Amino acid sequence: MDTHKNRPLLARARFALDGFLYGLRTERSLQTQAAVLLVVIIALVVLKLAPLWWALVILSSAAVLAAEMFNTAIEHLADHLHPQEHAAIRIVKDCAAAGVLLTVIGALGVATALLWELIRR
Repeated sequence: MDTHKNRPLLARARFALDGFLYGLRTERSLQTQAAVLLVVIIALVVLKLAPLWWALVILSSAAVLAAEMFNTAIEHLADHLHPQEHAAIRIVKDCAAAGVLLTVIGALGVATALLWELIRR
């Protein structure tokens, strides 16, 4: 049985990078969220905002991307284990999607606070 556990750090990091790249290739919402993050980072550089704003934006963006990756993993596992429509599997998928939605709402809260800060400048 091949397992990713107890491998050297670089090997485990490669597994994680492979997973992230898979998500970027296959998940449209992850592609959109990553593109938005890139635009926001460019804006942070151009606007020369305080490090606190960098931390808030990066932390909230990382949470959204992580939630999307968890959602992708759960969907793939659920589809593999039970490819047919099933009410319990639907609940699992809906809850995972809700987790993404909640992190996006949190990130939008940070974005709103940042925009308010920029307007007040």
